[in-house]
Amino acid sequence: MARRDIKNYAAVTAAYWAFTLTDGALRMLVLLHFYRLGFSPVDLAFLFLLYEFMGVLTNLFGGWIGARFGLRLTLLSGLGVQIVALTMLSFTQPDWSVALSVAYVMASQALSGVAKDLTKMSSKSAIKVVVQEEGHSLLFRWVALLTGSKNALKGVGFFLGGALLAGIGFQGALLAMAGALAVILAALIALLNEDLGKAKTKVRRSELFSKTREINWLSAARIFLFASRDVWFVVAVPIFLYDQLGWSFDRVGAFMALWVIGYGVVQAGAPRLLRTTDSPETGARAALSWGLLLTGTTGLLALAMTITPSAVLLIGGLLLFGIIFAVNSAVHSFLIVAYSDSDRVVLNVGFYYMANAIGRLTGTLLSGVIFQLSGLQGTLWAAAGLMAAAVLLTGPLVGTGNRSQPESG
Repeated sequence: MARRDIKNYAAVTAAYWAFTLTDGALRMLVLLHFYRLGFSPVDLAFLFLLYEFMGVLTNLFGGWIGARFGLRLTLLSGLGVQIVALTMLSFTQPDWSVALSVAYVMASQALSGVAKDLTKMSSKSAIKVVVQEEGHSLLFRWVALLTGSKNALKGVGFFLGGALLAGIGFQGALLAMAGALAVILAALIALLNEDLGKAKTKVRRSELFSKTREINWLSAARIFLFASRDVWFVVAVPIFLYDQLGWSFDRVGAFMALWVIGYGVVQAGAPRLLRTTDSPETGARAALSWGLLLTGTTGLLALAMTITPSAVLLIGGLLLFGIIFAVNSAVHSFLIVAYSDSDRVVLNVGFYYMANAIGRLTGTLLSGVIFQLSGLQGTLWAAAGLMAAAVLLTGPLVGTGNRSQPESG
């Protein structure tokens, strides 16, 4: 690996980590602050809809921009947009009407969604640029380490959001995070090489949707994989803990933080757990088998909570869900870069995380609607069904070999 590439990758990763802390904190700040102001679960779900929808567009077109102009532009743009979003959100007032608050917060969250996916796409794509032909086994370790550390830090961000809300209030927390990101942005402008991730040949707009068979199946599976998590994770569980179990903001934030931190630790350690996952073929088999395990686990948890609901059962079941889901997600993240050539990895990662954003958008909307109509148990049954769909879409990847061929037609 070239020293320059490693330096650039380190700068991208450090920026992504810093951004992730603010992103996790922002999610918890918005959720708890506006629920305290009287927003319903459906209202809360709508606050995050544009955040997820803008992720769909950002990943699609951001991949093309990154491949054509380099990852420096996409990363710096992501940090800059997040600073604007945090500052904008700090102007909200408790005496605004619900309609005005929802519209304004949705707009600021839309900017934050753009920022999040620009930074995520940049960091994930940078791995392939740095590792290049070092081998799939090393690639899996690097992808798992970045993804796992990111999710662990997002968990710390959840805890930070709850603590900041209790400590310095909503506006103070937002302005403090905007200031910290401004410092990071200034450092990156000076450090980052502008050519990182830029395609060597001209990138045509038609390549936005011209993908290999494997990438199309994997992206479709990703939609349902993440919808199965967010259908309970975004609204249902935090509000259930606060409203039904009487937990404080700090305690809700701490639990969600520990869940995501543990999820990230498991992701980072997935290559050690799956030592034989050293190629796209073995990765596809691992994705299928662990997907089946997660489907069964989620279905059993939904059944148990329907028959004899309890806090202990819920917490234990969600911890088990987190462990199995983390392995699934790590294998998926490995497969998208393994299926991609270095010169087109930014395009493919952008397309793949567009699918990821569609799944999160779907899960977020369903989380508020199903929780309001059918309670927490309803969201768990929905999660099991969505995960079963992800497994069905993963099946065609098994037996496709180590090289992908473009689809015809």
